[in-house]
Amino acid sequence: MTTQEPGFDVFSEDYDTALAQGLSVSGEDKNYFANGRITWLAKCLRELQERPQRLMDFGCGVGSAVPFMLDLITAESILGVDVSIKSLEIARQTWNSERTQFLPFIEYQPKAQIDLVFCNGVFHHIPLKERASKVEYVYRSLRPGGLLAFWENNPWNPGTRYVMSRIPFDRDAITLTPTEARDMLQAGGFEILRTDFLFIFPRVLSWFRGLEPFVSQLPFGAQYQLLCRKPYSSRS
Repeated sequence: MTTQEPGFDVFSEDYDTALAQGLSVSGEDKNYFANGRITWLAKCLRELQERPQRLMDFGCGVGSAVPFMLDLITAESILGVDVSIKSLEIARQTWNSERTQFLPFIEYQPKAQIDLVFCNGVFHHIPLKERASKVEYVYRSLRPGGLLAFWENNPWNPGTRYVMSRIPFDRDAITLTPTEARDMLQAGGFEILRTDFLFIFPRVLSWFRGLEPFVSQLPFGAQYQLLCRKPYSSRS
């Protein structure tokens, strides 16, 4: 759901149209899901009594998550990083403010200063052999004790697989099961704090959505979040 490879320059101007084509079967648009992810994350942060001030949107694409992060998570700054130059240009034009900055990956050198990294739908676009290095990039960006909100599409959900088949830039993606994602992040040094599954019911069944917080531990949702922590005593 987020741009993460040079080929995404091809889709940057039509990203929203292509994404809407896939999401239409749910009856919702990208803003419904973006708001839902950040709302859930904000709830998790309150429960942990965490108030991150320096945020990174890893694989920010055109910056769709930024307005929700600004509204729902009180922070001093948000840094969006991506490999798609055209997507970053759109993000700058759309969400330019004193609190936002958008850079290519190669222009940001991790300094262990970020309080919270948000990452949505990025890793299923990263080649398998490169995933460990991207986890390391996130790890080195975070301060000791910093948090990673890792969101991915849930391949155990048939609806998710169908939606991805309808989106041009998702058709050839290699998905990660929650188990694979946990193993990858733990191998990268992260502690897993919790796993949540969201977006079970499409709009036609929206009257059931009030149940989702009570069944978020069951692997039914279209997406899952792994909330992780970089250990306080850790390597750089």
